[in-house]
Amino acid sequence: MKTNKKTSLAATKTTLGLSGFHRQNKHCGPLAAVILLLGALQLQVFVPTVLAESSADGNSGGARPWSVQVDRVDPGDVGLDPSFGAAIYENLLEELTKTEQFKPVFRSGDRNANDVPGLLILKTTVQKYTPGSETRRAVTTVSGATKLNVRVQLVTREGQVVQEHVVDGNVRFIGGNLRATHNLAHNVAATLKKSPLPEHATVLPEKENGNMSK
Repeated sequence: MKTNKKTSLAATKTTLGLSGFHRQNKHCGPLAAVILLLGALQLQVFVPTVLAESSADGNSGGARPWSVQVDRVDPGDVGLDPSFGAAIYENLLEELTKTEQFKPVFRSGDRNANDVPGLLILKTTVQKYTPGSETRRAVTTVSGATKLNVRVQLVTREGQVVQEHVVDGNVRFIGGNLRATHNLAHNVAATLKKSPLPEHATVLPEKENGNMSK
């Protein structure tokens, strides 16, 4: 690491400097000995401090990021138009990718996700849906809103719930009805981003962490 090289160089230069100083002032008596001792003490304090800072910097990358697989949207019992379910799904993929909270983001059924450690599954269930009217929104600001309300869960492969939220996505004024699906997906991604994820070791089973006892 660059920091370690700099530390080693600084320590070497300091040591050589002290040695040279000692040679030049070996006949100067007690004063030179005191100055030499103070220099050595400063070196002992400086080097461990820089090494500790270097170690901290090396561990500042944070925890290993989670990956996520987005399940198809469950329409629930609200009579959701299939086009809305598909639009919610595609917008979720896009908005989750933008946040960079998960690396990578997998589509439902992607076999590449099968062997990925630290995978979470996003489940979305529609709880409320009001179709609204684009025409009515164009002529009034008090009616015609398209409203969506969903329950989202982040779960492990084993079904353990890591996060659960209820999120709204509406179009109240100008915009097509499908605009609500974009707003919903944006709100879901923002909500998940604001909620810190746990460490892998506190959620994943021992065998996935490579700690399975034999």
